[in-house]
Amino acid sequence: MSRLPQWVGGLGKGLIRLADRLDARKAGAEPESGSRPVPEPTPARPHVPVPDPDPAAVPAPETLPPPPGGAAARQDPVAAVPWGMRVAAEVSWRLLVLAGTLWVLMRVISAVRLVVLAFVAGLLITALLQPTVGWLKKRGVPRGLATAMTFVSGFVVMGLVGWFVVWQVTENLDDLSKQVQHGISELKRWLLNSPFHVTEDQINNIADKLSEAIGTNTKDITTAGIEGVQVIIEVLTGILLAMFSTLFLLYDGPRIWQWLLRLVPLAARQGVAGAGPRAWTTLTAYVRGTVIVALIDAIFIGIGLFFLDVPMAVPLAVFIFLFAFIPLVGAVVSGALAVVVALVTRDVFTAAMVLIVVLAVQQIEGHVLQPFILGRAVRVHPLAVVLAVAAGSMVAGIGGAVVAVPLVAVTNTVVGYLHAYAKENAARTRPDAPPEEPAATPAVPPPPA
Repeated sequence: MSRLPQWVGGLGKGLIRLADRLDARKAGAEPESGSRPVPEPTPARPHVPVPDPDPAAVPAPETLPPPPGGAAARQDPVAAVPWGMRVAAEVSWRLLVLAGTLWVLMRVISAVRLVVLAFVAGLLITALLQPTVGWLKKRGVPRGLATAMTFVSGFVVMGLVGWFVVWQVTENLDDLSKQVQHGISELKRWLLNSPFHVTEDQINNIADKLSEAIGTNTKDITTAGIEGVQVIIEVLTGILLAMFSTLFLLYDGPRIWQWLLRLVPLAARQGVAGAGPRAWTTLTAYVRGTVIVALIDAIFIGIGLFFLDVPMAVPLAVFIFLFAFIPLVGAVVSGALAVVVALVTRDVFTAAMVLIVVLAVQQIEGHVLQPFILGRAVRVHPLAVVLAVAAGSMVAGIGGAVVAVPLVAVTNTVVGYLHAYAKENAARTRPDAPPEEPAATPAVPPPPA
């Protein structure tokens, strides 16, 4: 207890000396800043003989650097996250936004798929008929008259083709039913004599089950018939919408394109203006090439069916032409239909010969016609074709399967062009780019009409 007053006195003297040194540092820093006059030196306290420090000798306060890996480095939470995780997070939320946008778009398309399919069908027909309008305009025909002539002639031809198919089917329906019954009897006899050891009781059991299934599901068949009437009404509505879309696209295609360009932001307008005509070129090449390939398939397979004496060879050829607009899947379905008709109306040998003809024509189509006619303009990987057809059929049925592949081909062209355009634009605006860099991409005119 006797040393406690000495400790308290020493602590007080130390605090006084510390205060004097802080005042001296402050007095030495103010003359350097020049913002305030130098205060008078603090007089020494009588009980503590502390010499008056020289302001010039006192160094200015220095800012100490933050310790490496210390508290200052831990102030930013983002810096503590690994770089790979940050990149994964950035990519993930963008993918989520894109997936949500696609989901909403698919929902909207599913809600109005009749209108969307009708417009897309009109777009495909326009791509097929537009060269005729351009050819007539070059010959001096006014735009309105050229559009009307092309529109009327195109839909008259398509209507005649549909009428011819219906007429052939109705004319040969009675004969076809007799040949089907005869073919079923021949098939039954062949199964009895085949090495599969099928007995007549088993065949009769299968026939009885089929009859029972048809009898018990009469209500479902009637409901399906009523729904079939609704489907016919929707098909007629879609045909009318497609006709109106084709007419206005043929007549006012450039104006519609210019109006769509004005909706695009100015910064991206030049790239979209260049991508649009290229997308139209791809779509036109796809439609023309598909029509030519389908026509060749229908002609040669139809000739084979005619020489093999298969009933309704011409309607089957027309079905092969129509199903050719569904890549890969359509060829399989139409070929299988021709083989089944040959099997139930003729015999197994005729069906085998029809199968050989169909496979030969399809192989020539896949390895010769499509690469030569379509070329590189609409080159899409077969896996992308299968996935697109499957997704399109799930979203919008047969119509979705028809428009899926041209949509993928156009998207591939647009994305490829925009990627090249963005890369060229980035190289052109680089600070160290030489003056010989290529100039801005010229604006491509809208697709002609």
